[in-house]
Amino acid sequence: MNEILRMAFSSLGVNKLRSFLTMSGITIGVFSVIGVMTAVSALRGSIESGLSFLGSNMFQFAKWPTGIQVGGADEHKYQSRRNITLAQSQRYMELMRDTSQVVCLKAIERDNTVTATYGNRKTTPDINFIGTNENFIISNQFSIAMGRNITGADVDLLSPVCVIGQDIVTKLFPAENPIGKRVNADGNTYTVVGTFATKGSSFGESQDGYMIVPITRFLMEHGSDHYTINVATQAPSQELYNATVEKGIATMRVVRGLRPEQENDFELYSNDSLIAAFAKIADVISGGAFIISAIALLAAGVGIMNIMLVSVTERTKEIGVRKAVGARKIIILTQFLVESVTLSVTGGLFGIVLGTLAGNLLAVVLSVSVVFPWGWAILGVAVCSFIGIAFGLYPAWKAASLDPIEALRFE
Repeated sequence: MNEILRMAFSSLGVNKLRSFLTMSGITIGVFSVIGVMTAVSALRGSIESGLSFLGSNMFQFAKWPTGIQVGGADEHKYQSRRNITLAQSQRYMELMRDTSQVVCLKAIERDNTVTATYGNRKTTPDINFIGTNENFIISNQFSIAMGRNITGADVDLLSPVCVIGQDIVTKLFPAENPIGKRVNADGNTYTVVGTFATKGSSFGESQDGYMIVPITRFLMEHGSDHYTINVATQAPSQELYNATVEKGIATMRVVRGLRPEQENDFELYSNDSLIAAFAKIADVISGGAFIISAIALLAAGVGIMNIMLVSVTERTKEIGVRKAVGARKIIILTQFLVESVTLSVTGGLFGIVLGTLAGNLLAVVLSVSVVFPWGWAILGVAVCSFIGIAFGLYPAWKAASLDPIEALRFE
């Protein structure tokens, strides 16, 4: 066996360029699937922290579902829905008070063009500017680093106050205490009463660029007709979660004035639904990558068979000599199979390494954990071994079946 392996590797080394080009087909096929699977695995690994922007046992009502794109087929359907108004949201809070003490109302500025300024300093025009109530930090898993949160009294009195994230603190107040300072945002002035603790980034987007103000003040200054309210509710416990969701849906239908036969004109989503939506997308991407890789590997396998057939033809006299001095059929068969499997597996290993690096490069860019897809890597090696055997078997059998007398006559 040592001699067979030595001769097989020696034969591959004679035609280095041909061997390299043959391996490249396998490398590309494995690279495509390993790269995608590595990136998807990295995203799945951080999905809890990345998509779980709602707090524990939280669910949310909104006019728009997740994943709707402007210009899509469903846009008109949801655009025609009535906005969830502040009055409806406040009525919902009153009716749910006995069930949940945590109801967060949010009106979000979605243009991503808001700039905060203080003196001659300003932020980039992309801060997350939100009108909300005192439960924002609970429903979105923020904490206060300095000062205080906005209060129910601030909401009732339409107070011009705000709480800002660390990105805004760094740009506007690099060397001074921001508490009590007056900041201008979107043409209005607010007094800073608190700052959020650093939260880091998720999927490449900073979570420290938030600025929240009382929702009543926000709607007064920007016009309530232009905004729909997102209503997040926290169940008292995981055991009561489903019951709380059912009551929340019934309550929202009441405040929206829906008749029993009418379908819901609002969307319900939670961390679980967001995770499930991501999983479906990931499965589609994975399936597409698998199909493309299968086609590429099939083409690479045909290439291996072609090269091995050429090799058998070129080495016909060598095969005849070996048989004449006593090489058995199984020995010739094994040698050519080893060459085929070596080409396939080596290309596969290069594909695994390159795919893992490419997938984790995306993970680094998106600030998620680096992973190594052991399952897919092992499967990749197994598939490459199978391809080497399956597409190398016929050339190997043809070489082993040559008549030694005819082979020795071959010129």
